[in-house]
Order: sequence, then structure tokens, then C-alpha cells
Amino acid sequence: MLTLDKAPGPIGSDAGSKADERPHAIVIGSGFGGMAAAIRLGAMGYRVTVLERLDKPGGRAYVFEIDGFTFDAGPTIITAPFLLYELWEMCGRNLDDDIKMVSLDPFYDVRFDDGTTFTYSADTETLRQEIARFSPSDLDGFDRYMVDSTEIYRVGFEGLAEVSFDTVAPMLKALPDLTRLKAYLPVFHFVSRYIKDPKLRIVLSLKTLLIGGNPFSVTSMYSLIAHLEKAYGVHFAMGGVGQLIKGMVNLVEGQGSKVRCNADVDQILIEGDRAAGVRLSSGEEIPADIVVSNADPATTYGKMMPYRDRKRWTDGKLARQRYSMSLFVWYFGTRRRYEDVRHHTMVLGTRYKHLLKDIFAKKKLADDFSLYLHRPTASDPSMAPDGCDTFYVLSPVPHLDSGTDWEAFKETYRQAICKRLSETLLPGLEDEIVTSHIITPQYFQDSLKSYKGAAFGMEPVLWQSAWFRPHNISEELDGLYIVGAGTHPGAGIPGVLASARLLDKVVPHAKHVL
Repeated sequence: MLTLDKAPGPIGSDAGSKADERPHAIVIGSGFGGMAAAIRLGAMGYRVTVLERLDKPGGRAYVFEIDGFTFDAGPTIITAPFLLYELWEMCGRNLDDDIKMVSLDPFYDVRFDDGTTFTYSADTETLRQEIARFSPSDLDGFDRYMVDSTEIYRVGFEGLAEVSFDTVAPMLKALPDLTRLKAYLPVFHFVSRYIKDPKLRIVLSLKTLLIGGNPFSVTSMYSLIAHLEKAYGVHFAMGGVGQLIKGMVNLVEGQGSKVRCNADVDQILIEGDRAAGVRLSSGEEIPADIVVSNADPATTYGKMMPYRDRKRWTDGKLARQRYSMSLFVWYFGTRRRYEDVRHHTMVLGTRYKHLLKDIFAKKKLADDFSLYLHRPTASDPSMAPDGCDTFYVLSPVPHLDSGTDWEAFKETYRQAICKRLSETLLPGLEDEIVTSHIITPQYFQDSLKSYKGAAFGMEPVLWQSAWFRPHNISEELDGLYIVGAGTHPGAGIPGVLASARLLDKVVPHAKHVL
């Protein structure tokens, strides 16, 4: 039974206001996982304080506003929008009243190094025609792949994503389904069972890179992405993904809770064997009945409770885990518009498998790269000044174990990317740039507190998934819960929203705290 400080006292900017008698929950971090957690806790009867170390909410979904251009810093692809609508419904609101969501069709282009382009369409028949354009003999295999992707989604997302693997029992129960669906196969090898054409194998496997997974090692359960896109589409929030964060902040505040920025959590406070609040880097201590961390689990355990004699997530165990790649992201605005470029484009280099081996296994920064180019002004011109375009280009790179001195090398790397884009999709780019901003793996470590600067936490290989991943219910401390990319079910907006959804099952309702 949890205990409640009946008069926890005003916190932060609420000094002098009437005390709120609801049980108090602290959420560390204001990314999608943290904001969704705060909304769900508020609906369960908690008074919530979200603590964000940056100067505004968002975490990885931070927004850079530079010279009249709006840049979403992190996630840009919205799938499973029903998870967002559900949050608004919990607050008695309709998301459509606050934010305009548009469905994209086509979803994206995949441009190969030889100049051929695959257009991934929302319409199934149009997509099949594109498959046939590349390899007519793979049509039957593609149809079978989509059928099995639907089954993997049913089991892997609708089933297992709803399970909190806080004990090994659910994992053992899931083993027959995992074996039947060949979850032990990497995504690329799973796709290759159905598809023979080399380019189509790449098209159908590369999506896992957007959640930090190497297609040659990540579990084939992530083949469910194909069904997720087909069933629910790929969406964009007008004004940028940051508009969703703003909307979620409004929901939290509408519940009588709050979001505090410039509030860097230094330590989780412990009384006995349970979380009792947090201490900020400023020295301020904030008591709480429960604590939810949206921070990287390696940071939560290794940095926020380093003094604790941890049972599972020791410093040695954390160091031995495999972590996702990091990202080099260049945000830039142009004085002209590139009307032929889609909202989302994958720009592939000369290598696929061996480039990924360099990034994930060798931790080597290669001379070549493959890129993801985001042009939100293809859908919403208001994100740039009149007649201009907003872009970001993302290059998967090794995390900080590569030893790269990014401060010294980032401009050289940017110039190489600019040259590649000029030669492919954006002719004359260097002369058209009017604003520019770069983040590197160092940003992920220093600003977002990501272990080793890994952009997506632990790599989602089979032995680091489900029960093997840091649990939603902390194994180390009562009253501590984990949400976000580093816990179950994993990275990507659907994954982090689903991790917060699990709080409904594992956190005591506020009425049981009294």
C-alpha cells in the first residue's frame, strides 16, 4: 500500500497557491512517452509534475525555430494516430479540434544510388504496381509478406505491446507465438523469405532504421511496421510534430498538473525501498508518491541512482548492452522551394549491409552514408518564410564509441552531405541555404542524456526485447516506472506511446494510494 503525504506542499511556481490533495506523481522528461504518461496519470487521479531539463518541452521532439524556419528536431513520421486520439479522449477532448492531422500519400520515396526511385504508396493496388515495376515475380511473395505482417502486428503490437513484462511468465507464454512467427530472424532475412529482388528487400527492411534497429539484427517482430502503415497510414501534424507536444502540454495543464522546464533531475530520492521524489541539479528536492522516468534507462539507473545497490541494472550490465546507432542531423532552410521533393525521401548510398555493419558492429564512421530527407514544407509551407523550404537530413552514424570528435568534424561531414544532396535531389543546394543548424551524437549525450549518445536507447535485438529490456515497473525500486524508447515495447512514436499506455495496468489508481 502506498503512502501519501496529505499536504505535500506547493511546488515550483505554485508557491502560495492552495495545496492540491491528490497523490503526487513526478514524470522525468517531456518527450512523447513522458507527456503521454502525465496525461494518463492525470486521468487516474494524480497531480502530476513533468520535469524537463531543456528550455521547452519535447525531449527528442524538441523544436528549433531559427530565422523564420520551424524544424522538428526528432520524430517526423506519425503512425498509429489512434494512440494520440486516445489521449485527447481521456481528457474529454477531440484531437481534431486542436491539431490538423493530414494523411500522406505516397508515404515516401526510396531513391537508390543508381537514380531509380521506389514510391511507397498508401493505396495497396498502387503499391503492388510499384512492386511489379521492379520485380513482377515478387508480387505473390509481397502479398504473403503483408498477410504475415498483419499477423505479426496482431500478436506483437495488439498482444505483446499490451503486456508489461515485469516477470518472466508473460515471456514464456509468448514464446510459442514468437517462435511460430520466426521472431528469431532479423528483419532483412525475414523479408528475404518472401522477396528475391535486392532493391525490394531493402525497401521493405530499411524502416527499422527509423526506430534505431539494424535490419540485419533487429527482431523480425518489427515487420509489423508494414501493416501499421497500411492499416493506419502515415500522418503529419500541420505546423510540425511539435504541435502535438504543445497540445499534450495543454492537456496536462487542463488536468490541473504542470510542466516545468529548465528543471534538470540529478537524483531520484529513495525512502526505504521506494522512490520518494527527486532532487534537481539546483539542489531543490521535490517529494512524490510515484516517479515515472521518460529518461534513457541507462541514465535513470546509472546516473540518477548511482549510489543504489542495484539488483539487475548494474553499471556493468548497462555497459554490456548493445545500444542503437546515433544520428547526425542537419537542419537547413533554402531561399527557394524544391517542388519535386516529397515530404519523406530515403536517399540511399552505394552500400547497404556493409554500411550498417560499420555503424552498428564496427562503430566506425564511414566515408559514405545513406540519408533520410524530411521536407515538411511539402505539406505545410507555413513552416518556412514565403517562397522558402524547410528541410532536415538525417544520417545514421555510430554512437560515441566511434571516438569521433564531432565538434571538429561536423562541418566536414555536413559539406559531404550537402554535396550528395546537390548531386541527387537538391541541385545547387549550397548556394540556396539561408539558415543552418547541426546536431551530432554529442547532442544526444549532453542535451538529451542518452547513454553513449545512442539516439534510440538499447538496440531492439531479440535478447534486448520484451522481458530482456528494462521493465516498465522498475526492477530496482518500488514506486518507480519507466516509459519511452528504452523500455518495452520500444522506440518510435507508437512504441513510446504504448509504453505509457501500460501505466494504466501497472500503476495503482490514485484512490488506492490514499
